[in-house]
Amino acid sequence: MTEPIISVSGLRGIVGESLTPLVAARYVAAFAGTLKPGPIVVSRDGRSSGPMLAQIVCGTLVATGRRVLYADVAATPTLGVMVRAHLAAGGVQISASHNPPPYNGLKLFNTEGRVLPAAEGQKVLAAYQASADCAWAPVDQIGAHQQIGDTIGQHLSLIQATVDVDAIRARRFRVLLDCNAGAGSLLGQRLLAALGCEITLLGGQPTGRFEHPPEPTAENLAGVSKQVLAAKADIGFCQDPDADRLAIIDETGRYIGEECTLALCLDHVLRDQPGPVVTNCATSRMAADLAAKYGVPFHRSAVGEANVVEKMVAVEAVFGGEGNGGPIDPRVGYVRDSFVGMALVLAAMTRRGKKVSELAAELPRYEIVKRTATLPPEKLPAAIDAVQNQFADAKPDRLDGLRLDWPDRWLIVRGSNTEPIVRIIAEAPTAAAAQELTAAACNAIGRL
Repeated sequence: MTEPIISVSGLRGIVGESLTPLVAARYVAAFAGTLKPGPIVVSRDGRSSGPMLAQIVCGTLVATGRRVLYADVAATPTLGVMVRAHLAAGGVQISASHNPPPYNGLKLFNTEGRVLPAAEGQKVLAAYQASADCAWAPVDQIGAHQQIGDTIGQHLSLIQATVDVDAIRARRFRVLLDCNAGAGSLLGQRLLAALGCEITLLGGQPTGRFEHPPEPTAENLAGVSKQVLAAKADIGFCQDPDADRLAIIDETGRYIGEECTLALCLDHVLRDQPGPVVTNCATSRMAADLAAKYGVPFHRSAVGEANVVEKMVAVEAVFGGEGNGGPIDPRVGYVRDSFVGMALVLAAMTRRGKKVSELAAELPRYEIVKRTATLPPEKLPAAIDAVQNQFADAKPDRLDGLRLDWPDRWLIVRGSNTEPIVRIIAEAPTAAAAQELTAAACNAIGRL
């Protein structure tokens, strides 16, 4: 891997290979050059390469004449809050999200405290690609570096304002929190303590030495499920390394998953605050079903947090997110937020007097199957046409690749932005039905 993976809102790569000090410096210098005057907030997750990259990022920004407000270890959604709280011009989160330890990355935030929208990100990418040099400040215009004192207080207050803290505290929930040596433990412990929870903490030091593979999937969390049972916890909360995603394990040790995180939060919010809802086009139909249940508008965006947020702002959504465990609550910030998920799910359990397994059982139930197939980018249009022709009875939508809808199932075929593959995702009432859809799509593509 010799080139970093770049999207409109950031980049990631293998440290020392595709993500080198020179790449990081050029990229954040290009970012700084697109921003209005003002400080830039920088934070990182717990990865071992984080301190090294933080020095490079902060030093580069200072060298371009910027004042850097450094938060050290902080969750990605917390960075978004800090950007707004400090009236900053932007922010940089040093994290590779759920990627393995050799990876790290840079996620860029605008002055509104959200990941860069496509138009802003394209400006950064163009500046990065166009110049081999940076616009360094002369000696009398060099910036400054300042450590932020309280990095989580504002974020904590915003979350607490969305729930009945006293009611939750009265329940004295037993909660297992799996931070997996990422950034989530700092605010996670404070939040759960403020909500009166008895906490069993796993991976509470942000060292980046993951205790299990970092993506919070059922397979990776099998050991955590056993620990939820052993702790006799009412619920298990599992975060990815930068704490913008949340997976849930119920009191029986059953992995409820990431898709249910958004649905549980949405069901709770819409009971009191009906309004438009936005998810990406690859998120479970549960969200659309819940919007229909409460009689509110439902909108889909292209895949990607920035796309979801753009649509949320446009339709003035009361809630949104992505099915990878990323709820977005505008009352807190336009960033996927695992802490929002924890507070809202505990609030739902409190208000309705039910176990999390009982709340999950009330949700519409579907099964999602995901596959990939090797495909050169130039063949993607033909592949999409072939799949649409294969399923002539479905309602097609080409918002992001191809989405095909039936009354109780859907199928998506979309190309990867970084690899010569096509992603095939299906959801249906049963796993067998979803597998049948993905297999038929693969066969149609294979005949090209």
